[in-house]
Amino acid sequence: MQERYEHRPVMLDAALEGLNIRGDGYYIDATFGRGGHAAAILERLGPEGRLLAIDKDPEAVRVARRRFAGDRRFFVEQGSFVKLETLAKQNGWRGEVDGILLDLGVSSPQLDDAGRGFSFRHDGPLDMRMDPGRGESAAEWLERATEREIAEVLWKYGEERFSRRIARRIVAVRSQEGPITTTGRLARLIAQSVPRREPGKDPATRSFQAIRIHINRELEELRELLPQTLRVLAPGGRLVVISFHSLEDRIVKRFMRDQARGDDFPPDLPVSREQLKPMMRLIGAARRADADELAENPRARSAVLRVAERLA
Repeated sequence: MQERYEHRPVMLDAALEGLNIRGDGYYIDATFGRGGHAAAILERLGPEGRLLAIDKDPEAVRVARRRFAGDRRFFVEQGSFVKLETLAKQNGWRGEVDGILLDLGVSSPQLDDAGRGFSFRHDGPLDMRMDPGRGESAAEWLERATEREIAEVLWKYGEERFSRRIARRIVAVRSQEGPITTTGRLARLIAQSVPRREPGKDPATRSFQAIRIHINRELEELRELLPQTLRVLAPGGRLVVISFHSLEDRIVKRFMRDQARGDDFPPDLPVSREQLKPMMRLIGAARRADADELAENPRARSAVLRVAERLA
């Protein structure tokens, strides 16, 4: 199938700078998307360099195989990025990788394709799975979840102030009128449940985000992945993470900070930094997209990029 959707890689220059790419290095793009970052990495690799891409989305994998067919430096695997260490071992790369890139969240093509069910702006089947062939869809979850479970997800992952109202209405409507199976219907129910609206924001924004994060176990998988990077990266290898949600960024920030600090000794204990055995060092401060990029790509407005380097 011909790729129909334009995807602009967010904070591309900053990500490449953070990776500090060597021509003969080994790199992993753990969230391929539609390959904008991957293409730029390959442009900087020489004949001896290698790039492994990972993505849950089977369509993204099809795009990868079509776009980079014949490039012997490139490999792609379908699945969650929690397979990072396993895939690195299979390729003989464990402890040898020079850079890992994570561009978290949902991609623009996924949002723009009504058939994927991610967006409240386009009516379609209520799915939201990154891999449509695995796990429970959003519609299936909403059909079986209790009012309390729905409210907890909306609050925990979306910080939705009216989570209880929305959950109550979802449960009432499904019991009276049947399952909620389309994005348009869910968006209307949410709008009807919210007494006050945030300026410039659709009332369904937080709820759709929360349900998507829950369905795909996005935060749980991120927590599972990050420790693996320590075992996959070579000394001097870089971890570059682009987050779009405060909960994601908090997890990444805490992980990098803890690994840069080292062992958790009491603060008043007289030990040197070397004795704390830090595993990483922070490379610069968190960065955000500049005004020029925001003007061209509004999706970058919530992006936060962090970089850390594996120590010997």
